[in-house]
Amino acid sequence: MSQADASMPKVAVLMTAFYYRSHAHCFIENLLHPCLFNGAWRPPRVQIASFYVDQFPHNDMSRAVAAEHAIPIYPTIAEALCLGGSELAVDAVLIIAEHGDYPVNERLQPMFPRKRFFDACADVFRKSGRSVPVYNDKHLAHRFDWAREMYDVAQELAIPFMAGGSVPLAQRRPPVEVPAGAPIRETLAVHNGPIEAYDFHAIEIAQSVAEFRQGGETGVERVAFVQGDALWDAADAGAWSPALALAAMEAELGPLQGPPRQAFRVLADREGWDLDAMHAIIVAHRDGLRTTALKIGAGTPANQHTPNRYDRWNLACRIDGEPTPVAFAFYTGPWQNRNLFKALSHAIQAFFVSGEAPYPVERTLLTTGILDAAMHARALGGPVDTPELAIAYAARDFSAFREMGASWEIISEETPEPDGLARP
Repeated sequence: MSQADASMPKVAVLMTAFYYRSHAHCFIENLLHPCLFNGAWRPPRVQIASFYVDQFPHNDMSRAVAAEHAIPIYPTIAEALCLGGSELAVDAVLIIAEHGDYPVNERLQPMFPRKRFFDACADVFRKSGRSVPVYNDKHLAHRFDWAREMYDVAQELAIPFMAGGSVPLAQRRPPVEVPAGAPIRETLAVHNGPIEAYDFHAIEIAQSVAEFRQGGETGVERVAFVQGDALWDAADAGAWSPALALAAMEAELGPLQGPPRQAFRVLADREGWDLDAMHAIIVAHRDGLRTTALKIGAGTPANQHTPNRYDRWNLACRIDGEPTPVAFAFYTGPWQNRNLFKALSHAIQAFFVSGEAPYPVERTLLTTGILDAAMHARALGGPVDTPELAIAYAARDFSAFREMGASWEIISEETPEPDGLARP
């Protein structure tokens, strides 16, 4: 290890699985090598000191990467945090519990061990008498009560805590902004990915804009899940706005012909998906804001030879006094969703160095609760009241960590995607 490396925060990386295009792959390549952000290659600001790997699939990358970079793989989380000793010996923890072979419950929620990983960290912090920053990839847990417990423990132990996904940091096209303090009355976010895993992202991007509204976030009182005929019945009843959905889609695709339902039918025929596959999560906030997370389209999963096509992230919001909605698409960058992780990796490293999260973890706590409530509403066949989601928080300006587009002049759509770790 060089002298420069010795001065960097030491990070323990805890992951469920590490293989090509997994979240572990997309994060780790941006921590071990310079990370492209807003048109500049940023050298690593942290050093990876240890790995904990829960599963080793046939296409595992963890062993090869660990050997190349002299990173020890420890058999337990405690050993990874203590570097084989008995006391906390790292300066930050990165939890990536998104992929791997884990059961899915009856509500279609993958039961990734995010809370188990976090609890093991908390045990080490308690025994060592101190805490270090922890980043948790995506939502906190598939159960809101577990997520709330994680949040409460973080407060108790004074753990600097950051969580969430990558999409809120993606480039916005067109580059429009929603003014802070705007009287937003409705938000609608669109994705084209699998249920639950990608519903989270749509809820999160809507929240990342809505949290800046006039009065700030005060929490959520009711969540519904609708699909098929019930989706359009809900639209007819005014529960969600097809016109706002059309504005979100036109931010990505340009003008679409006809009224919304007809336009979506034409789009479904063009893209080859079933209109009946659309579903929506409808969220009633305590201050009257309405948020909809809407699936429009059907992507294809990534593998070693086929890029991920779950790359539709659009948002529209209605502001009092404005004649037309504000709408934009989140651009994932070349290589589909892989390059989304560059801005997030840059933000995480800043968090590990400073101990200050770019945005409140309460955003992720609330989106975790909305998603869990939506999966319960789907199973029950009706809306659910959510008194437990009376979560109020103040937004924090995170614009310095957003990709503005200059990076895609360096990595373009024509740039070949590397099979291993991306390097300058």
